[in-house]
Amino acid sequence: MERRPSFLCHAGLLAPLLAFAVIAAPSAARAASKIKVVTSTTDLAEFASEVGGDRVEVESIARGYQDPHFVEAKPSFLLKLRRADLLIAVGLQLEIGWLPPLITQCGNPKVQVGAAGYVDASQFAEILEKPTGVVTRAMGDVHPFGNPHYWLDPENGRRIARGIADKLAEMQPDGQAYFAQRFQDFSNRLTEAEKRWDAEMAPFHGRKIVTYHRSWPNFLKRFELVSAGEIEPRPGIPPSPRHTVELIQMMRRENVKVILVEPYFDLKTPQSIARETGGQVVVMLPSVEGEKDVTDYFKLFDYDIGLLTRALRATQ
Repeated sequence: MERRPSFLCHAGLLAPLLAFAVIAAPSAARAASKIKVVTSTTDLAEFASEVGGDRVEVESIARGYQDPHFVEAKPSFLLKLRRADLLIAVGLQLEIGWLPPLITQCGNPKVQVGAAGYVDASQFAEILEKPTGVVTRAMGDVHPFGNPHYWLDPENGRRIARGIADKLAEMQPDGQAYFAQRFQDFSNRLTEAEKRWDAEMAPFHGRKIVTYHRSWPNFLKRFELVSAGEIEPRPGIPPSPRHTVELIQMMRRENVKVILVEPYFDLKTPQSIARETGGQVVVMLPSVEGEKDVTDYFKLFDYDIGLLTRALRATQ
C-alpha cells in the first residue's frame, strides 16, 4: 500500500508528458522537414527567408558588414555546409577566394557545384559589365563573367527571389503553392517600395557619382545615375597618388560631388578627395545587416537611398 502513492505520482506525471509528446511530435516533424538553406551572403539569405517562410531554416556564411570578396573561412562554416540541403551562392567568382574550398571539404554531396542542392543565383539576374576581351591579372580583380553585385537592383532582387522559390518548390513539391504565394507577397511589397524609391531618386537622374569599388553599377543604372569613375584605379587595386590626383581634377572639371564608399574600405583617401573637391563621402551599405537596424532588403534600400538623396541634395 505504501508504494501506491508513488505509482500514482508517476502516473500523474506521465499524462502531461504524453500530452506534450503528442503536441511536440508534429512540431518536431515539421522542423525535421524544413529545408536547410545556407547562403554565401546575407542578401541571399534574405531572399530565401522571404520566399521560404517557416518551411526553411536559413543561415548565411558572410556577415553583412564584411567584404564578400574576402571572408575568412572557419571550421564552423564546414559544419553549416555539411548539414545543408541547399547552398545558394552569388556566383560570378565573387566568393572565389573562400567558398570553393569550403564546398570541397564539407563532405556534403548535395551542395557540390553542379549538384541538385547548389544554386548560383546569378543565373536569375541581369548581369552588367561582362568583359568582351581577354581578362588578365593586370586588369585587377575583374570578374570574367560580369559584375557580381547584381542584387543592388530591386528588379534583380525580385528575379532572385522567384528563382529561389522555384527551387524550393522543386525540393518540396507539396509546398509549391506556399512558396509561390510567399514570392508574390514579396514581389507586391517590392513594387510598392519601388514607387517610393523611384520618387525619391527622380530629381537626381543623370547626376554623376564616384565610387570606391565597382559595387554599384546595377544600383546606378536602376536609379539613372552616372558612374564618373572609381577611387580604385583598377578593381581591387589600392588608390595611387597619381590616380587620386587625376580623379580630383576630373571631379572638379565635371562638378562631381558625391563619393560612395562601402563600410569595409578605409575612408582616408575618399575624405581627402572630398575636401579637395567640396564633395561628400557617403558610406553606403551593399548588403542586408551591414548595420544592425538594416535587417531586410527593404530597409537596405531605405537606408542607402536616404543617405544618398541627402548628399545629392546638399551638393547640388
